[in-house]
Amino acid sequence: MTAFFQAHLGLSYEWAWLLSTIAGILLIALPLMLGVAMIIYVDRKIWAAMALRRGPNVVGPLGLLQSFADGLKVFLQETIVPTAANKGIFLIGPIVTFTVALLAWAVVPFNSGAILADINVGLLYVLAISSLGVYGMIMAGWASNSKYPFFSAMRASAQMISYEVSIGFILICVVLWAGSFNLGTIVAQQKGHVFGLLNGFGFNPLLFPMAVMFLISSMAETQRAPFDLAEAESELVAGYQTEYSSMAFALFWLGEYGNVLLMCALNATLFWGGYLPPLDLPFLYMVPGVVWLLIKIFVFFFIFSWVKATVPRYRYDQLMRLGWKVFLPVSLLFVVLVSGYLMATGHFA
Repeated sequence: MTAFFQAHLGLSYEWAWLLSTIAGILLIALPLMLGVAMIIYVDRKIWAAMALRRGPNVVGPLGLLQSFADGLKVFLQETIVPTAANKGIFLIGPIVTFTVALLAWAVVPFNSGAILADINVGLLYVLAISSLGVYGMIMAGWASNSKYPFFSAMRASAQMISYEVSIGFILICVVLWAGSFNLGTIVAQQKGHVFGLLNGFGFNPLLFPMAVMFLISSMAETQRAPFDLAEAESELVAGYQTEYSSMAFALFWLGEYGNVLLMCALNATLFWGGYLPPLDLPFLYMVPGVVWLLIKIFVFFFIFSWVKATVPRYRYDQLMRLGWKVFLPVSLLFVVLVSGYLMATGHFA
């Protein structure tokens, strides 16, 4: 894109790079915001179908404009800041959550070469950025100067630490097999990975358990049911969001669903071939890579919604036990198994 702006607009390299970077950010951020609005609608429709209800069906054709109506409603509401709250941090919390949800998309490959920041440490960047999301919740919980939001902030931080550890070990297995931290290279290494036909590390018997654990950890990382202990309405009213209203509350929602979409994209990219078709057959490559990626993201989002609609919420001790006593030792074991297998087969030679 930089070369295009240089050739057609006669710009210097520096200005062409700046313009192409801004255009790339808008090409990702604007469809993502539209996508978040639509998946909230899809989420509600899936829950309704599983409860034998109709879901949103009044605003617009088939209820498609319901999310935009809700957005307009919260935009027109008054932002109320509690008297005893720390006003600055109270307002910064949702901004941090929303901003961090967008930043990680910079290194996600949408097609071969279609990536905003093709950096060698893309996976480390994603891990670092996803860890920052909990800071918005901590800031919101502490600044609200209220007991329930504060308890929620402590839960969120403990939950993030618990599952980040196992996610780190799961990603080590992927990096060992792909030989790179670059997400584009990781996708390329999955081409014809099993029998020269199946595209995706998830089809590998040694990496399939890691794919399942990463999916479950993704739900815990994004505070989705059955791991939504940070905003358990039967215990904490609405958790860290209790004192929020208007657009500040909406930013938390946008950040949450942006993170869910990101985790769906990472599941697809790291284990199921990303923008590659499921089978390494020539005619399947006629479909653009971004279409395959969007299909996989939707499949994983359906799984997220399916679980939320059907699985009861964990107790907090069960949540911690799963993270520390199950996922951590199992992921560590698979790091040993995967590295041992790769050493024995001369993969690193």
